Amino acid sequence: MRYQNQIKEKLDIKEEDGNLLLNHDSFNPEHIFECGQCFNFTKEEDGSYTAVFLDKIINLKNTADGILIKNVSLDDFYDIFYDYFDLGVDYGDIKEQLSKNQTLNLAKDYGYGIRILNQELFETVISFIISANNQIPRIKNSVRIISERYGSFLGNYKEKSYYSFPDPRTLAKVNPKELREFARVGFRDERIVKASQMIACGYLDFESDMALSTEELKKKLMAMPGIGPKVADCILLFAYHRRETFPVDVWIKRVMETLFIGYEVDKKLVDDYGRKFFGKNAGYAQQYLFYYGREEKIGK
Repeated sequence: MRYQNQIKEKLDIKEEDGNLLLNHDSFNPEHIFECGQCFNFTKEEDGSYTAVFLDKIINLKNTADGILIKNVSLDDFYDIFYDYFDLGVDYGDIKEQLSKNQTLNLAKDYGYGIRILNQELFETVISFIISANNQIPRIKNSVRIISERYGSFLGNYKEKSYYSFPDPRTLAKVNPKELREFARVGFRDERIVKASQMIACGYLDFESDMALSTEELKKKLMAMPGIGPKVADCILLFAYHRRETFPVDVWIKRVMETLFIGYEVDKKLVDDYGRKFFGKNAGYAQQYLFYYGREEKIGK
């Protein structure tokens, strides 16, 4: 249930002392994990990032010599994390296209190391249901607690315990009140359980869903509890590889109104404007603008 690039080109990556060292112009762990696209990661005291994906624990740190990658083998990196980090896509070409716009040129330089993660479908759905009207630290905490209570133990790393995200059948059986009490998901409790039940019964199927148009798939997602237009767009962008989508949250609305539109408008109009203005690269533009706008507090 994830996007896979079938052709894996050789990277400038080598093994050193049991670790990996990647050199790449468009790859910075801080940019990748701090741009609001995922929640299952930890920022370590040494500035590195530890993330969990498909039952693997990976640690990455930006260094003067390149991206230092720990706790995964070279084979695992190509088999699992090549697709996760979207390394089959030429971000240099995308940034060249976006740089024709002066504002996007500034934003893509600011977040030069962003890569859109290709995330596991179920975890993405539940994570973004939790994200509705919520703040990133609270979302991360809820995702962590759900993994600890209902997932499988994966191992310890840097004195922390890591767990897999539970499967749909497991979460479908959880009492919503338990989610509210322990995972602090608030009003999203019943929505999470009902969405899990639908997915456990086969409502979403990654392979067959990929044959749907983006518009059809968005309608299908929005028929699920807890999924509105913004959450649906996030799932489309981060799980279904629909890079033409343009999720609009508070920060994107402010950035677009301040730097592009020039006045305050409805979120739906911001979404329409973004998709029309940026076309097939709307999702990439959204990520650069979100990171640039939030970090620089544009429009606040």
